[in-house]
Order: sequence, then structure tokens, then C-alpha cells
Amino acid sequence: MLRVASLPGDGIGPEVCDAAVRVLAALPIDVAVEEHSFGGHAIREHGDPLPEETLAACRAADAVLMGAVGLPEFDGAPVRPEQGLIRLRGELDVYANLRPARADGIDLLIVRELVGGLYFGASGRRADGSAFDTCEYSPAQIERIARRAFELARDRRSFVTSVDKANVLETSRLWREVVSGLADEYPDVRLEHMLVDNAGLQLVLDPSQFDVILTENTFGDILSDVAAGSCGGLGVAASASLGDRPPGIFEPVHGTAPDIAGQGIANPAAAFRSVALLLRHAAGEQDLADELEQAVDATLLSNPTRDLGGSATTIESTDSVLDRLAAKTPDAR
Repeated sequence: MLRVASLPGDGIGPEVCDAAVRVLAALPIDVAVEEHSFGGHAIREHGDPLPEETLAACRAADAVLMGAVGLPEFDGAPVRPEQGLIRLRGELDVYANLRPARADGIDLLIVRELVGGLYFGASGRRADGSAFDTCEYSPAQIERIARRAFELARDRRSFVTSVDKANVLETSRLWREVVSGLADEYPDVRLEHMLVDNAGLQLVLDPSQFDVILTENTFGDILSDVAAGSCGGLGVAASASLGDRPPGIFEPVHGTAPDIAGQGIANPAAAFRSVALLLRHAAGEQDLADELEQAVDATLLSNPTRDLGGSATTIESTDSVLDRLAAKTPDAR
């Protein structure tokens, strides 16, 4: 049985997460889903965006399915929903964030290091009013994410673009040194290095040139949103965050969109695509993942939600995906 911890989170998170759970429950696999408090909702209930009970449930699961976290009411607060997300990533050591971006003529995968760099370095304020954030990487951290990128490239078009800022940053010089040192172990994979500013430009001008983009935490955070903008926007972008052992975290890339929360018009496509990544990386169900992705792609064309210029509600979009799956998978529940 596949054990999934569901963390709906905030804003439209519960709506898209509920839709994703409906789709997951309809598939012909043995799955058990348990919902747990997380993010702003958990702060209100427990004073902690990641309660110990929720963390324990995630550790015991085979996969974590997440909605979205973050609300304006917590901006500038000492305890914020996003702190729970950062902590969960670190606690589960899901160091490899995979962000696919697909559209006509575009099929790329960003492999972002997720538990190092600026977001996990020392930070603070000084007496003189200045602030600091520290970016650090060890060779071991770089090596394990680079190996993941090379191995993923082998199942794609065997081309890795390693993105850094080696002309300025010492961490980037170490990054390039370690990645280059591994290249001989993957003679079947072509490697190129690209500065991050140029990578941003190229993702806008010609994203079809990329296969696998390997980069560190902050650069990956930015570039993956740029790539999503070339493929329909954040509303359809999914992600998987993986470590060397389960559970992985599977979540839409979009935010909580509190302005439309509760209206039933949120686009669940990114949540469905996150379920497809869960099937692919946590359940070993490659064919089922393909079928779900095809059903989502078809629904986006025939029943687009309001953010894509259509009028489909969250429920109507979900029903369309379920109908298409039922047509392809007769034993779907």
C-alpha cells in the first residue's frame, strides 16, 4: 500500500489538494491518504507551521502531497508558514527538486539543489542595521545533486547544462569544479556550463535548447519560475523534491492565491501533475503517470480554467480528468 501524507496548507491549497486526492483515489493502485495540519493553518491551531505530529506522519509516509503555504496575514510575522516548508525539506533531506517544463517544442527539467545555499545558511541583522545571508556549499552537497542530474539526463536526451555564477562567486567556482570532475563518469552525457544571467536570457529566447538544467538553490528557484512562464505559467507547473530515500514531497509550484480562495475556480492542473510525479518517483507507476499527464494536457485544452482564458471550475476540471482516465483505465475506481 502507498501511504501518502496530505498537507493541504493555505489559500487555494486545500482546494487543489482535495482535487489531487480525488484523482489519486480513483487510480487503480492501493493507496491510503492521511491529512495533516501545515502552514498558516497549523500556526493558528498549534503556533507552529510544522507541528511534530505532522512531521512524524511525513516521515512515516511513502510520499508527501502538498497544496501551498503562505498568507498575507503572516507577512513580517516572527513565525511564517514558509518556515514550515523550509524546515520540512531539511528534515526529510529532499535535496533534489525536480521542476519539469513542457510545452510545444519545449521539454526541459530543472534539477535544483534544495537544502543548501542561501536559504539554509546563517542569516541575521547587525547592530548597525545591516543584514546578511550566507551562501555555503560543500563538495558532497554539490556532488549528490550533480549525480542526480546526470542520471536523470541519461533517461532523457543526455544533455546537462550546469548553471552558476563562477565569474563572481566562490561557491559557484566550487560548483563548477565538482560538476566538471564528475563528467568523466558519465561519458554518455554531454555537459555544458552557463552563467545564470545568460541562462535566464536563454530560457526566454529559446527554452527548447535545454534538456536538464542543474543549479543551486536560489538560482533554481528563480530559473524554474522563468521556465514555467514559457510553458503556461505557474498554475500548471508541478514539482518533486526527492532525497536518497522516501518520502519525497510532491507539490504545485504556484502560491496560495488568497484572492480566489474558496471560490472554486482554482486551477488544479499543477496539483494533478504533482500526482503524476508522485506516481513516477514514489510508486514506480510510469505508465499510469503518462496516462494522467495526457489526461491533464487534454483537459487544459478542452476545459481550461479562468486563469487560462476558460470558465471551468476546479470541480469541472477535476471531473474532466477523471472521465479521461476512466476511458483509458477501465479498472480505475
